[in-house]
Amino acid sequence: MERVDITVIGRVQGVAFRWSTVQQALSLGLTGWVRNCPDGSVRMVAEGPRPALDALLIWAGNGPDHARVDACRPRWQQATGQYTTFDVTG
Repeated sequence: MERVDITVIGRVQGVAFRWSTVQQALSLGLTGWVRNCPDGSVRMVAEGPRPALDALLIWAGNGPDHARVDACRPRWQQATGQYTTFDVTG
């Protein structure tokens, strides 16, 4: 189990990015959260097996239809096991 904290920059708010992230993360069996940030970015924290986290990172680099991702910045960390599902927060 690992953890990745991802900040996604671009046209990522108002394009169903958070909802799509939840669907993607749940389909990969990940736990954590996603939220819009005041600066217009989207931040997500996900925990799970490295291959599933890598798949989420690849997906986040493209985002859903209508999104434009300019940058996707991951920070790898040790998993805490504190999450039981993946949801929108904040």
